[in-house]
Amino acid sequence: MRRIYLDYAATTPVHPEVVRTMLPYLTERYGNPSSIHAFGQEAKTAVEEARGQVADLIGAKPEEIVFTSGGTEADNFALKGVAYALRKRGDHIITSSVEHHAVFEACKFLEKEGFKVTYLPVDRYGMVDPEDVHRVITDKTILVSVMHANNEVGTIQPIAEISKIAHERGAYFHTDAVQTAGHIPVDVEELGADLLSMSAHKLYGPKGVGALYIRKGTRIASFVHGGEQERGRRAGTENVSGIVGFGKAAEIAKRECETETRRLSELRDRLIEGLLERIDHINLNGHPTSRLPNNVHVSIEFVEGESMLLNLDLEGIAASTGSACSSGSLEPSHVLLAMGLSHELAHGSLRFTMGRWTTEEDIDRVLEVLPEVVAKLRAMSPLYRKGG
Repeated sequence: MRRIYLDYAATTPVHPEVVRTMLPYLTERYGNPSSIHAFGQEAKTAVEEARGQVADLIGAKPEEIVFTSGGTEADNFALKGVAYALRKRGDHIITSSVEHHAVFEACKFLEKEGFKVTYLPVDRYGMVDPEDVHRVITDKTILVSVMHANNEVGTIQPIAEISKIAHERGAYFHTDAVQTAGHIPVDVEELGADLLSMSAHKLYGPKGVGALYIRKGTRIASFVHGGEQERGRRAGTENVSGIVGFGKAAEIAKRECETETRRLSELRDRLIEGLLERIDHINLNGHPTSRLPNNVHVSIEFVEGESMLLNLDLEGIAASTGSACSSGSLEPSHVLLAMGLSHELAHGSLRFTMGRWTTEEDIDRVLEVLPEVVAKLRAMSPLYRKGG
């Protein structure tokens, strides 16, 4: 059976060029970047080269990049670091109701620490209205954090407009760009970002390494205390091989972004059109045009997302669901509920995300298999027999 991977938003395979670049730093180039001898300086040089590659991907300066263990740490660093650094100036944070759990849970933690957090609503496409930011921002607001694009439904937010409002009131602006960096053009100047989170394993780099862009002059508390690594902001011996891999992945992403975006957009549209033609009682989630080039998220009535996933997996097709049931929660995705979907419709959601090795044949295979899966499951559903 040919296996088809359509869960690139969850993680990506490491690019062969990235693997080749990393290997020497797992074997003969094993120095500690903090050591002053030749082995250490060789590793330090490699880390700094990677820092430049990552900075170049987003239009930043190398010294504005701090390496982390991934996107979750970068998000936590941004929110907690700014909150603690500016606590005497203000205690208000603004975010959206569709953020990744890394931002959501960090905000919940800060609320317990005495900070006030406003969670902005979204429309039925999952998009934040900049006017809502304007309405709730105050002189006590120290940070606005809105993701660049949603990890579930793929909606791209009006970041430049939101950051402008934040800056007009003297607040910093942070965006989680884990799903966009390396996939669509990301420029910190155009976005107006003071802080921006990235993760290597979302753009064909290794797991366990990410970065936080911190605009020069931004006040932020150190996140991990210890040595002087990362200019004292994030102590601990650097993950040299991972950082080198991240740098190479960023270089490749910048080189291939335009052609890959165009190719994936065509595959995305092919899948959307095919699903809407072949399956009735189906809804496309997320913005119809302002969405990631590789994301297709649908809700299918009268069937459970987990059941569809399991049946697809039996056919060799890997996707994901908008429902959190499989992770032990009985609640469906907070993103879909914030967009106004019912619990039932949210539980019947599927996310297909494509990537570098996705082909037209893969898409056509999904269009062949999924309608049959849905028909089989609906034949067993009393809800479908009653309402379909």
